[in-house]
Amino acid sequence: MKPRAITGLGVASALGTGAYETLGGLADAARADAPRPAVASFDASAYGDPPIVEVPGFDPTKHLGDKGLRTLDRLTKLLVVAARLSLHDAGLKKDGQWAALAPERVGVCCSNAYGSLEAITELDRVAVLEDARYINPAKFPNTVSNSASGYVSIWEDLRALNVSVSDGNCGALDAIACADIFLETGRAEAILTGGGESMSEALFLAFDKLRVLGSNGAGARLGEGAAFHVLEPLERARARGAKVLATVTGYGTAFIAPKDEVTLLFASSEALERAIAAALADAGVTAKDVDLVVSGISGIARFDDEERAAIAQAVGAEVAVAAPKQVFGETLGAGGALAMSAALAWLDGAAPSCLVSGSAPSEVDTVLVTAVGYYGNASAVVMRRA
Repeated sequence: MKPRAITGLGVASALGTGAYETLGGLADAARADAPRPAVASFDASAYGDPPIVEVPGFDPTKHLGDKGLRTLDRLTKLLVVAARLSLHDAGLKKDGQWAALAPERVGVCCSNAYGSLEAITELDRVAVLEDARYINPAKFPNTVSNSASGYVSIWEDLRALNVSVSDGNCGALDAIACADIFLETGRAEAILTGGGESMSEALFLAFDKLRVLGSNGAGARLGEGAAFHVLEPLERARARGAKVLATVTGYGTAFIAPKDEVTLLFASSEALERAIAAALADAGVTAKDVDLVVSGISGIARFDDEERAAIAQAVGAEVAVAAPKQVFGETLGAGGALAMSAALAWLDGAAPSCLVSGSAPSEVDTVLVTAVGYYGNASAVVMRRA
């Protein structure tokens, strides 16, 4: 891929809403390790103290106003807020109005793993416990997997392409590949690229029944969040005088199928090794050039072990490895986008507190971002200092 400039960041994470809150919080060990407030997205009183981290105090009205939000679900609100913040950070909008480019030239590539389980569950409950006639038709569109991404375009007047990627943990990194293709073919001049995932009781119960959640290093914490990076051709970003936060210079992906048809969850170190090799080759760098790996390590042992092994084999056992999911939680379709956001902190000279091995140099120039899917897939992206 050609170098793509990241010119804007909009994010809502377990550290707060906004780039300053998230990136600043990563560099503040006290904030990153602070106790999390009680679950707000659903009534969790029956589950004791569930290992969940949400976007604290999330209030979309602060960014979107209080009109038109009644029928939107939590996932849509998270993504629309992240989109608005990214457009203003990139200078494409100012005070809600277009300041650069045209709406016909700005698009969206958005990752989401499980869609709005909140809306699906609500409609199912009404249909089963009451009667299908009482289903709220205004909320039905939220059950469609690409609905949230569609609302991003509607709310922010983005008239170029709108693509939803559903590839689990790898989705937000795979959205980078989609955006690169669309930029190269002239489908847009800027693309909001990232992903989101929202907390819901159904999502928590699914992971709880898989027995992969826990605390104090004995399992993953389930998280939510949304992040969009404004991706533009580097030369065009420079021509319009945009600030360039970093460049994305390489992408790779691979898939290894499980050995039998009954295996439900499967991690492959070989797939990640291949994805890393492809990303490094695409970026024109070698393993020795990598200053830091921002990984998808989350606390799920069988997947973390495969990811660690692949990183050591592909880049070297001494490389510094970070695990922002220790702070953000396992955010699934948003994971890669939040990992890229964390990488921006290092590339900007900060020293976030989520290293799990090695020591990063004082000046980080090249970051490898990795993601391991639950079904044998893996992806990697190379980011470099602007």
